[in-house]
Amino acid sequence: MIILSQNITNYDISTSEDSVLRINMAWCNSISELEEKLTKNSNSNFFIDLPIGRIKPPNNRYTLDEMIPILENKENVKFFAVSNVESADDLKEFLEKVPDRISIVPKIESPNGVLNIDEICTALKSKEKVVMLDHDDLFSNILKKKEDPESFQGYVKKLIEYCEKNNVSLLRTVGVVFSDDEKRTTQYIK
Repeated sequence: MIILSQNITNYDISTSEDSVLRINMAWCNSISELEEKLTKNSNSNFFIDLPIGRIKPPNNRYTLDEMIPILENKENVKFFAVSNVESADDLKEFLEKVPDRISIVPKIESPNGVLNIDEICTALKSKEKVVMLDHDDLFSNILKKKEDPESFQGYVKKLIEYCEKNNVSLLRTVGVVFSDDEKRTTQYIK
C-alpha cells in the first residue's frame, strides 16, 4: 500500500490506482475543508489521520464525534489512523464509533506502543490489520523517558518482526516532498 499526502493532487504528478490519499487533520483548517477534499477527489480512497495529544504545530484539533458524520457518509474513507496508541484501551472509543467498513490504523509512537503491539493488533476488527510507525515520535519518546537512544533500533526491529510474523501491514515513512510552490497558509492552531 502506498499512502500519499492529498497535497500531491495540487501538482501534475501521476499516481497509481492503488494509491491512497492521506489527510492529516492537524493540517486541516475545518471539517468543511475535509469534506471538500473528500468530495473533490471522490474517485480516490482516503486515509484520515486524527492526531491525538499533538503538541507541535500545526495543532488543529477535532473530536471523534465531529468526524463521525463524515466517516459515515464518505464511502471513499477507507482508513482512519489514531495517534499515540499505547494499548488496546486507547482504541476502545474508535472501535465502538467508527463504521466497521473503515480500517482503524493505530499509530505507534512510543516504546509502550511497541511493547503492547500484540494487544493492540488483537483488538482491531478489520480483516487486514494495519499499523503505522511514527519514527520521529518514537525516538522523541525514548529520549523523553530517558531511555538509551540506542534502543530505538531495537524497538523498530521488534515492531517489524511482529508485523512480519503476524501478517500485519506496517506503514513507515519513506521520504517526503518539499516544494517552493506552496501558497496556502495553514492555521497552526485552531
